[in-house]
Order: sequence, then structure tokens, then C-alpha cells
Amino acid sequence: MRRFASVSLRGAMHVWRRNLTVYAKTWHLNVLPNFFEPVFMLLAFGLGIGHYVQNGPDGTSYLRYIAPGLIAYNAMMGASFEVTYNIFVKITFARSYESMLATPLEVEDIVLGEILWAVTRATLYGGIFLLIVTLFGAVEPIHALPVLLVLPLIGLLFASLGLVFTAIVPTIDLYSYYYTVFLTPLFLFSGVFFPVTDLPAWVQPVVPFTPLYHGVRVAQDFAHGRAETGTWSSVLVLAVSGVFLTLLAMKRMRRRLVK
Repeated sequence: MRRFASVSLRGAMHVWRRNLTVYAKTWHLNVLPNFFEPVFMLLAFGLGIGHYVQNGPDGTSYLRYIAPGLIAYNAMMGASFEVTYNIFVKITFARSYESMLATPLEVEDIVLGEILWAVTRATLYGGIFLLIVTLFGAVEPIHALPVLLVLPLIGLLFASLGLVFTAIVPTIDLYSYYYTVFLTPLFLFSGVFFPVTDLPAWVQPVVPFTPLYHGVRVAQDFAHGRAETGTWSSVLVLAVSGVFLTLLAMKRMRRRLVK
């Protein structure tokens, strides 16, 4: 049995290419729905509420304030959908992994390939939304590239986190709790719509231990052309947490797939 150190990148890329081939046939059905929600939020909050809120908390327009957080949210959701419902179907109904494991592929190769694909989708969805908000004038073109570069880290963290949940969840119905009880509060209280410092004092120390907070912070800082010590600390948190959860996902998925 191979251990983590000997995971085959070549094998993982076979899984990644398999997903790309499937996606190439259905992309037109999958891309647009993923952008409706954040675009509507951008219009409703940025232009709607922004009409009454003259300036955002950092002195910019409210539209410019919320745009980076919505980019991070879009990357989070792009990765999360891929490693939750889609992979559960592959495990339980399509039984795709039984066929893969009949080849030289190991569980760890499959997990890495699925995570790489989820990172790709997170970067794609977050990147296209970044283009949209840039066209809206919410992000300066010169700052768009740094924001784009952080999207894979957000994707890695939430891809591995979602895959850990998928590895232990017994029924597909429990994903409603993952999205409504876990991801939705992250979205609402990670600084997307208002600074974390506006939360009650007893909540503020908890927020830095939530994953989306760091993605939103880095996206906001890069989009506004600043990079402080805390910014790079959040980049490190995203990277280290993503790697740790990837290893954990490999371990949990081996328990689920290899009886």
C-alpha cells in the first residue's frame, strides 16, 4: 500500500483529465447557474444597498467593498459543489471509483485528482466572476491578477474540507446541513458584507478560526492594493489548512472506498 509521500501525480492527472472530458460536454449547462446567485447579490447589495450606503467600511464604495468577498464565496462554492454531491453520486450510485481502483490507481491518486479538479473549477468560477466585477469597476484591472492567484488556495481548502465531509456522510440528504448550517454562516459572518470588527466582541475571536474569513481577507487586501503581515498570515493559513485537510481526506476516503 502506497503512503501519502508516494501519491502518483500522473495518476491524479488521469482523474483530472477524466473530469475535464466530462465537463467539456456539459459546461454550458453548469457554468451560468453558478454565477446567477453572486451576480444577483452584487447587484442587490452593491448597487441596491450601496445606493444608501455612501461609503464602505474602508472608505471605498460599498460595491467595491463587497466584490472581493463575493469572489472568494464563488470560489468556495465552485469547489464545494464538486466534492459533495458530485462525488457522493460517483461513490454511491455511479460507482465510478470501483472501476478506477481496478486500474493501477490508488485511493490517494483519485482523491488528489478530484481535489485538483475542484481547485480548477473554483479558479474558473471565481476567475470569471472576478472578470465580471472588474467590468463593473469594483476591482481595478491592475489588482485583478493577485486576486486570481489566491483563488486556487481557497479552492484547495474547501475542496479538501468538503471531501472529508463526503468521506464520512452516510446519506446525501445530510448535505443540506453542510450548506445551510456550515457554509452559509461562513458566508454571512466572514467579512463579506461588513467588517468582522462590527460583530459582537465575544464572536470576533472565533472568526479567524473559520476558513472563509482568510479567503475573504486576502481577496479584499489584494483587490484594494494592500498586502499587510496579516494578509500573508491568511495566505499561509489557507495553504497549510488545505494541505492538512487533503491528507485527512485521503485517509478518510481510503476507509470509505477500501472495505
